[in-house]
Amino acid sequence: MKKNILIGAGVIVLIFIIWVIYGLFIATPVSPPSTTTYNEGGLEITVDYSQPSKKGRLIFGKEEDDALQPYGQYWRLGANAATEISFNKDVVFGGKPVKAGTYRMYAVPGPDVFKVTLNSEVDVFFGVAEPDHERDVLTVNAPVEQNSTIVETFTIAIESSGPGAVINFKWDDVTFTIPVALQ
Repeated sequence: MKKNILIGAGVIVLIFIIWVIYGLFIATPVSPPSTTTYNEGGLEITVDYSQPSKKGRLIFGKEEDDALQPYGQYWRLGANAATEISFNKDVVFGGKPVKAGTYRMYAVPGPDVFKVTLNSEVDVFFGVAEPDHERDVLTVNAPVEQNSTIVETFTIAIESSGPGAVINFKWDDVTFTIPVALQ
């Protein structure tokens, strides 16, 4: 009898392990990974993130309105793994200096401004957990602009602007930008 119970438990554990491996590494993710890059004037920027979709949901708003991403709460700037940004040289990010390297990037949304933070904790597979805030490098305020059209899939794009670049974050009816330039 004990042998049958152990075999049954072993089969259940094996099925669970296969299901987890399939879900994490084989199945097409609901929020696919994406990379955006910029390379001009000696400045190289790379952002690795995942792209969730709106799917008819309220994205940004009050928690009591069942917003997917409530105001005032940590957001990993995407889905799945933590969003990471890399700079090949020392830069000015949103008006504040930051050393070359790779950083975890996250935000705290608000109705008028998103607080975007760079954090030295990287290679975080499950980005849903808040970072160690003692490792925050800097936080900048990015004013919110309302889109005239709905952006279904969260998108980060980098474009040239003056002596550097602008990182554009767009989702739903919201856009916010952060300028980046060489120091």
